[in-house]
Amino acid sequence: MKLGVNIDHIATLRNARNEGRPDLIEAVKLILHHDISAITMHLREDRRHIKDEDLINVKNLNAPINLEMAATKEIQQIALKILPHSVCIVPEKRQELTTEGGLDVSGQKEYLKEFIKPLKENGIIVSLFIDADKEQIEASRYIGADYIELHTGTFSSAFKKGDFASELEKLKQGTILAQKIGLKVNAGHGLDYENVSLMKQIPDLKELNIGHSIISKAIFTGLDVAVEEMIKLIK
Repeated sequence: MKLGVNIDHIATLRNARNEGRPDLIEAVKLILHHDISAITMHLREDRRHIKDEDLINVKNLNAPINLEMAATKEIQQIALKILPHSVCIVPEKRQELTTEGGLDVSGQKEYLKEFIKPLKENGIIVSLFIDADKEQIEASRYIGADYIELHTGTFSSAFKKGDFASELEKLKQGTILAQKIGLKVNAGHGLDYENVSLMKQIPDLKELNIGHSIISKAIFTGLDVAVEEMIKLIK
């Protein structure tokens, strides 16, 4: 497994004062010194953290951007202009604090099938952020996605309560099914320094996308240490 570092909440802190601190680009330069697979950035409709210019500036560092995005024409056009390494299509509600649950792929199969075509034609790897549900996994294969990213938020909440075995098993079985039908599998949401080691029980996960827990720890240890400690736990 490799680590994708989500930098959204570095931007959240910067935007609190709009004075350019902390410097997002300096943070990315530091992260890129580590053995990571992606810089994950969610360009939301309301631009609450990542801004359009952030994507351009990070792209100019030749960083492997994993662009989290809603399936809207506006963001699609930005992706086609920026050409990130990969995109992860997520559900998005304006009032939510963070992404809540997986994308309903089966309910919009034909739309999503057409939506991702120009992305794939331009060499962008396409992932879908979904729950570990058979119908959603099979729909993801139908529309032509390269990857799925399993939503680990429910598992992470269950872990805090000490009763997570069934949720971990759902993630395992969802991963096995996806791989069987030709999808590669990533995971993310709510993973932290206490629960992330359990992801090693899931066969052949490719990437874990983690942000909030890393940035939270970085307040006390510094970003360099926070990233390195997460990498060690994954390995």
